[in-house]
Amino acid sequence: MKICIFWHRRDLRIHDNAGLAAALASGLPVVPLFIYDKEILAHLPEKADARLTFIFDEVEQLAQETEAAGGTFLARYGQPLQVLEQLVKDFDVATVHTNEDYEPYATERDTAVAKMLQEHSVGFFLYKDQVVFAKDEILTKSGTVPKVFGAYHKAFIARLTDEMLLPYGSKGDFKKENLHHVSREQAGPRPTLQSMGFERKAQYYPPAKLPAERIVRGYHLTRNTPANEHGTTRESLNLRFGTLSARQVMQQAKALNPKLLAEIIWRDFFMMLLWHFPKTATESYDPKMRHVPYRNNEDEFRAWCEGRTGYPLVDAGMRELNATGYLPNRVRMTVAGFLVKHLFIDWRWGERYFADKLLDYEMANNVGNWQWMAGTGAISAPWFRVYSPESQLAQVDPELEYVKRWVPEVGTSKYPAPIVEHKFGRERAVEAIRAARIAAS
Repeated sequence: MKICIFWHRRDLRIHDNAGLAAALASGLPVVPLFIYDKEILAHLPEKADARLTFIFDEVEQLAQETEAAGGTFLARYGQPLQVLEQLVKDFDVATVHTNEDYEPYATERDTAVAKMLQEHSVGFFLYKDQVVFAKDEILTKSGTVPKVFGAYHKAFIARLTDEMLLPYGSKGDFKKENLHHVSREQAGPRPTLQSMGFERKAQYYPPAKLPAERIVRGYHLTRNTPANEHGTTRESLNLRFGTLSARQVMQQAKALNPKLLAEIIWRDFFMMLLWHFPKTATESYDPKMRHVPYRNNEDEFRAWCEGRTGYPLVDAGMRELNATGYLPNRVRMTVAGFLVKHLFIDWRWGERYFADKLLDYEMANNVGNWQWMAGTGAISAPWFRVYSPESQLAQVDPELEYVKRWVPEVGTSKYPAPIVEHKFGRERAVEAIRAARIAAS
């Protein structure tokens, strides 16, 4: 029997899944699939990884839901190209459906997969799912890539309709008559964390459901108060791995809070930029900023990583990140700005550290925001702008409630003096960047 494979990636859900809905409506029995990608897992810094644990549990949940509906869920560990080629040999595969991914590695992988499947006369179909507008769907009037968020946001809002945010019918169609069942022997065993060489890591994860209405309504008032654990939606992890659909989250924000909607639109914006400029994953977008003589002092970088800079908000943020894998947005900006300006360390060092630590790490957002703070991106804060971590602290945590939660020794002799004086660090960075830009002109 000819079958259709639906390849889950950054969409670990059955509800409101564009690619899955298309597969289920194809007229062919569907076999859902997840591939634990060796290429990606090889870069994890530790064997006990909270993100992999989260993914594993969600994949197992998908497998249980598939079996309960009368189908078979396949899970494999390996290189996607090789896994899919073997499945084409093992099953009579007519088509493979999946949702688009816009990161450089993903686009290269999908190009290779498409070529291989074509050689086997298997159709390969990709769908837009994790964003509302993608690739070239929003351009300037002159047909160029928008590099100013204000203009992009205005165009986005002008084109956005309620119909675009309606859920796909994948949940309703996920039933026995649309699924394919194979024997356990033919399906093979699903990988375990141990069989892949990893260990489980205990970690709190937000539930995969929309945040309470009161949190969304008050988001613009509480988003910059890190001591308030309910001040933001904390849905970034679910958006990252697709346990919630972006349409669901955007629909709620559109109805209740325009500020939250704007913040979610930033996500689409950064994905669009990374797709157009994939080299910015590892290279400054602005040519004048590619040869800035960063100091890259390893001892100071280690102090930043461990939360020992002598600046309370920076240290509290880094300690929360190390302990939980989470960091409030305003604090992310503060710690990033301190690294690239006050310590004058290459933004890529910080971006890589966040990639290792953040539960919600998403390349487009992370690269986009680091380059924004460093003044190197397609859209950036002015390169000469240096935020004072002391002023930021006074604004967001004046009573030190957040700071004392993570840096209890602040204000005592056990707390270190500032690693660099604010004015000195600011002037050092600005002068060095100015000289580098003049030399590059």
